[in-house]
Amino acid sequence: MDIEIAADSDSGDVLRIQTEAFGHDKEANLVNRLLNDDTARPLLSLLAVDRKEAVGHILFTRVRITGNEDAVSAMILAPLAVLPKAQGTGVGGKLIEEGLYRLAESKVDLVFVLGHPGYYPRFGFQPAGIRGFEAPYPIPEKDAAAWMVQELRPGVIGNVYGKIICADPLDEPEHWRE
Repeated sequence: MDIEIAADSDSGDVLRIQTEAFGHDKEANLVNRLLNDDTARPLLSLLAVDRKEAVGHILFTRVRITGNEDAVSAMILAPLAVLPKAQGTGVGGKLIEEGLYRLAESKVDLVFVLGHPGYYPRFGFQPAGIRGFEAPYPIPEKDAAAWMVQELRPGVIGNVYGKIICADPLDEPEHWRE
C-alpha cells in the first residue's frame, strides 16, 4: 500500500471514499468545502492506494489557537475515511502515521482530533480539554475524552492554551455534536 498526497485530479476518489465509508455524503461535502477554502490552508490531504485502488483518505487542515496564533502551528485531523472493504486492515493507522510524520517534518507543533477515544490514543493522541485546549464548540462532559491533541514539538503542551478556531467549513456546530 502506498500513501500519497492527494492531487486535485483525485477529488472523485476522495469524495467516493468519504461517502462510502460513512454511508452518506455529509463528510464528503465537508471535505469538498475544506479542500476549496482558503481558511483551511495550509492543509494536508493523503490518499491510501492499494493495488492501484484508492481505499482511504485523511485530511488535516489548519487551526488557530486564540492568543497563540503566531507562536504555534496547529492542524486538525478531520475526517479520516476508509472504504468498508478495507476497514480493519490498518489503512487508517497508516494514513494517520504518515500524516503525523509529514506534519512533524513541516514543523507543525500540535494536531487535534475529535474522534473515538478508543482509537486515536494508540497514535499518541491525549485528551485536549484537560490540557487547556478548548474545542470550537462545547463538548459534553460524557464525550470529553473524544477531544484530543498530539504534540509534535515537545514542550508546547503546558505552555500554550486557548480555544481552537477551525477553518470556516469546520467551524459549524453540527460538526461538534454526536
